[in-house]
Amino acid sequence: MTHAQTIEGVVFDLDGVIIESEHLWEEVWRDFSESRGRPWELSDTLAVQGMSSIEWAGYLARHVGAPGDADVARDYCVDGLVGRIRCGAAELLPGARELVTSVSARVPIALASSAARRAIDAVLHHHDLAGLFTATVSSEEVPRGKPSPDVYLQAVALLGISPGNGLAVEDSSNGIRAAYAAGLLVVGIPNATYPPQPDAAALADHLAADHVDARAFILAQLPEGVRQ
Repeated sequence: MTHAQTIEGVVFDLDGVIIESEHLWEEVWRDFSESRGRPWELSDTLAVQGMSSIEWAGYLARHVGAPGDADVARDYCVDGLVGRIRCGAAELLPGARELVTSVSARVPIALASSAARRAIDAVLHHHDLAGLFTATVSSEEVPRGKPSPDVYLQAVALLGISPGNGLAVEDSSNGIRAAYAAGLLVVGIPNATYPPQPDAAALADHLAADHVDARAFILAQLPEGVRQ
């Protein structure tokens, strides 16, 4: 994708970009499934990554043979994840704080996450990052989760910019697909445990080796000087 426009805002994913939490989600999904006597496989994790909490809760409920228990599944898993966050299990990824701090000093930043609102707020509070973000959006607050573009379109709308003037930072297949579909410049930081599929990785404008590489690339796309 050619992208000659000025970048006026940056939208970050949360899980796998700012914090190391993909494995924690897998833990709570597996815990719920096994509590109902059903195994949980890697293929199940890959199927639900990027879904909104409403969507993955429905998947879980059907998976355990109790389609009416989506709300029960959602509460169980979100409670489990928030508890892990508050206990310090969701650590910032190396270079993540420096990345969001340096970018937010140049342009407004937003968060577009598949995580439930309670999980987003718990992470930002625990790591003292909330003040950096102009807007945060959970995919449970829009009609469709990733790979649909809804959460990114809402994030750039809250930043007051057009998608063509936005840049997204993602790690997963469905996240990259969502940001691309929304029309943002896409920087991928591939998750080592759950790397993006080749077709999704090919949609990224830049695949970063790590957060330091991503930071250098992103800052090079931004206006010079510090926000007033």
